[in-house]
Amino acid sequence: MSSDASVSRRMAGTAAPARALLACGVLAGPLFVLLIVGQAMTRDGFDARRHPLSMLSLGEHGWIQTANFLVCGLLILASVIGLRRVLEPRTLGRAWGTGLLAVYGTSLIWAGLFPTDPAYAFPPGTPAGAPVQASWHGMLHNIAPVGMGLALSVACLVFARRFAREGRRGWTVYSVLAPAAYLVLGFAAFPAQDYRLMLAGGAVIWTWASALCLSSMTARPVAERRSS
Repeated sequence: MSSDASVSRRMAGTAAPARALLACGVLAGPLFVLLIVGQAMTRDGFDARRHPLSMLSLGEHGWIQTANFLVCGLLILASVIGLRRVLEPRTLGRAWGTGLLAVYGTSLIWAGLFPTDPAYAFPPGTPAGAPVQASWHGMLHNIAPVGMGLALSVACLVFARRFAREGRRGWTVYSVLAPAAYLVLGFAAFPAQDYRLMLAGGAVIWTWASALCLSSMTARPVAERRSS
């Protein structure tokens, strides 16, 4: 058997698993957003304007959001493995980009493991206003959104640089605008006293990660392009 045929067989054997892993990332963003929106519209006492989305993990049906954090975090970590299989070795995107996406996935799992504190009359029966003293798990939970937001924002810029080198203008602009929208809307949520702005910014950047996986899943592997 020729060496070219051997390489072709090896690539064929790895392409399907990589695409399956990337499909996990494609699913993660939309699933995370849709479950949050669905809960925000149906949970008694929850007001998306004044309650952070993490508070959905509290109360009788809080297990839904807890599962959302954990499952989507695992899906992101699976997609990281897929990206590392299809991206060209020894490149900025493969090394730093996938590492930052792994921090994003880990932060989602962290948020599910350590719930935030009840506050602002949610769940129903909770006193109005902020908690008098934050619990240990509430303080640990607060690490998650910071780690997730920073890691994913920097990952966007890392891939923007990669796309710019490849001459992919659309993806370059998308990868710059996604973290910009996330940060602008996130900071605007506080003076506006409306957490829906933060959710909107999150939806932009979370779905960017899913779009990245979809693009990588439908593209031919680098080795295949070189052999053609």
